[in-house]
Amino acid sequence: MASNSFGTLLTVTTFGESHGPAIGCVVDGCPPGLELAPEEFRHDLERRATGRSRHTSQRREADEIEILSGVYQGRTTGTPIALLIRNTDARSKDYGNIAEQFRPGHADYSYWQKYGHRDPRGGGRSSARETTMRVAAGVIAKKWLAQRFGVVVRGYVSQIGTIVPAGFDLDAVETNPFFWPHAAQLDELEQYMDALRKSGDSVGARVEVIADGVPPGWGEPIYGKLDGELAAALMSINAVKGVEIGDGFASVASKGTEHRDELLPDGFASNHAGGILGGISTGQRLRCSAAFKPTSSLRLPGRSLDIRGNEIEVVTTGRHDPCVGIRAAPICEAMVALVLMDQALRHRAQCGDVGEVTPRVPAQAGQGDV
Repeated sequence: MASNSFGTLLTVTTFGESHGPAIGCVVDGCPPGLELAPEEFRHDLERRATGRSRHTSQRREADEIEILSGVYQGRTTGTPIALLIRNTDARSKDYGNIAEQFRPGHADYSYWQKYGHRDPRGGGRSSARETTMRVAAGVIAKKWLAQRFGVVVRGYVSQIGTIVPAGFDLDAVETNPFFWPHAAQLDELEQYMDALRKSGDSVGARVEVIADGVPPGWGEPIYGKLDGELAAALMSINAVKGVEIGDGFASVASKGTEHRDELLPDGFASNHAGGILGGISTGQRLRCSAAFKPTSSLRLPGRSLDIRGNEIEVVTTGRHDPCVGIRAAPICEAMVALVLMDQALRHRAQCGDVGEVTPRVPAQAGQGDV
């Protein structure tokens, strides 16, 4: 297997390049009977899409889903679900001048070393365009999780450059192009991004994902740990350079008496572990985050080499995001949902006869606080 697939019982395989005729995915293992229609994909695909605000790449794709298989009379059949999106706004000429250059910070050099050949148009397979199909697959997972278990997966941006939210309102996230949880800061973010774009530079971002309603017991004790698979799924997203579960690296500065999540009759006293202990869900709110590096496609000159080893100066033209993390919340949501659905199916397969085990500790007081 050439690593274009992930998952165990729910398996997703993506295919296609940024500037090819189409991108697509095959979702295998989805249980039968789930109602599914092409229009259900539109909302999340639009949330991920470029060209919806001046703060993202101005590439404008229609992103119309075609369901090729696995659905009959509006319901999944249990057979592989094939989804296709045709590329309609590719501008390959923007990349003609870098066909023999290695752009610093990109996968050009590493792809060249691995394959001895590469598609330079928009990064080919390494383009964030590939994540469109992860979001599409995630629509299926989020719907199944919500219907079967009441699980709700939501993402938001919790840092852009040095700016962090001054308050927290999850309802504000879907009302602004930054997926930002504090509406009062939108003017500050607009000015920051406008100045950044004018300068020709870029910046990184942090995306948080929370999942409410995850029952206790999902995950494996050793090699299929829920947090391990979440980390791998999030790290597989383009430009992600760090993943945290719960308090993550802040745990280093904590004392054990502070970090341990004590169990009380009315619920857990805290949730520093992010809803996962020993690789298995506790029933608390699941919390994880991903750090996105600054965009490497810049119009500011950068030093590099060409494919013959000559020193060159690279200037990247075309349509690029000054901060890729701005539209990454739906992508991170999708990856978390796909891992959760796969783990739910695996738990049902092995431990479906166990039933509910007592005592079941409620989620901690103040569950709404992140």
